[in-house]
Amino acid sequence: MPTTKSAEKRLRQSVARQKRNRTVKSSVKTQIRKVREAADAGDVQKAETEYREAAKKLDRAGARGVVHPNKAARTKSRLQHLIKKTKQAKTA
Repeated sequence: MPTTKSAEKRLRQSVARQKRNRTVKSSVKTQIRKVREAADAGDVQKAETEYREAAKKLDRAGARGVVHPNKAARTKSRLQHLIKKTKQAKTA
């Protein structure tokens, strides 16, 4: 347990940030899952609309430091690749 006033405040701040970050991460993961499910089902239109929302959330999380910006970019790239692959499989 913290012994100084400043340590107590840092603990309060870190707990508050932890709650906020957990909410954002959970929201991002849910959105990514929606994109993957739509792509697996072969629904390209839905996957693209869900992707737009996921990209928005990933960018915001990356900018706020909840996830590393490179991780956000990498995840977006992988989702785009998945959608592109689904499109090609549907046309072939």
